[in-house]
Amino acid sequence: MTHEEQVIQTVKKALPAVVSIMVAKDLASLEAQGFPFFGMPKELFEESEEDILDHLPKTDEGKIRVGGGSGFIVDSSGIVLTNKHVVVDKDAEYTVVMPDEEKYSARVVARDPINDVAILKVEGKGFPTLVLGDSTKIILGQSVVAIGNALGEFKNTVSVGIVSGLSRFITAVTDMKGHTERLRGLIQTDAAINPGNSGGPLVNLRGEVIGINSAVVFGAQNIGFAIPINKAKEDLEDVRKYGHIRKPFLGVRYLMLNKAIQKKLNLVMDHGCLVLREKQGSGVVRGSAADLAGLREGDIIIEAAGTKLDDKTTLEDVLDNTQIGDMLKIRVWRAGKEFDAEAKLGERS
Repeated sequence: MTHEEQVIQTVKKALPAVVSIMVAKDLASLEAQGFPFFGMPKELFEESEEDILDHLPKTDEGKIRVGGGSGFIVDSSGIVLTNKHVVVDKDAEYTVVMPDEEKYSARVVARDPINDVAILKVEGKGFPTLVLGDSTKIILGQSVVAIGNALGEFKNTVSVGIVSGLSRFITAVTDMKGHTERLRGLIQTDAAINPGNSGGPLVNLRGEVIGINSAVVFGAQNIGFAIPINKAKEDLEDVRKYGHIRKPFLGVRYLMLNKAIQKKLNLVMDHGCLVLREKQGSGVVRGSAADLAGLREGDIIIEAAGTKLDDKTTLEDVLDNTQIGDMLKIRVWRAGKEFDAEAKLGERS
């Protein structure tokens, strides 16, 4: 079989299980956020509110479409995988649109607090599914196919490329408000991934999903990223076994240090995790593993599980290789002295 024939067969196998995801909100909810003028004087706008509303895309029920993405079905009972950033709005309504245009109301079952993965459920049975592969067996240079709803408009868009890099880490913008998230261990590909492709599958030539298309680098050409499918497989197993995604939790809010931050804050070191208070609350969560281990705001965690922490190997990276209930050995700098501590990891709520 030629390479072209392999690609065609892969696409035929995958397309029936690739879906579009519509994100919609009612007008009252949007008006509470300042829509349509967002606090700016109406005089600055050439159109009235009624004219603006007339031009906006709407669902069959008349709700306003505020976003969208892609996904794929992994269980015939209606389990759909997508990106967390596609379904991040807890006040929105989500609709899964099948390739034949049939629509299903979708419920968000779980959002992974660490990785850009979410699990949806639609009611029904006998849905077409995709087979999940093993992302630990990916080889640099192997051919891949990305499928999704490009730009939220062009359904069933297919692009072909290769695996261009492995174990990449990036900081990606995850929503229109500019929130960012650090994504680790990503698959880099030159297969075209556009906005709207988020949540669609990255498939090998055996028709197995090896990644979830997640991020693009604006201004670059032929550089896209996907979440390794094994991370999503772990999430699926948690949901099936426990009803939710389980992640180990230390209980600190922190800033990763580097030379620039060291200079700006006049610190004694340029690596480690500085435990500090943020808008969300205290730097050490009360009653958490970190609290019970005696950590305080202002501490710098310089090692965890024997691994030196810096802006390339973060505390989150170390925790990703631990289990709930593990005893985590940490080395801490406080007021000019270093000491060792142990924390029994809890579960992230």
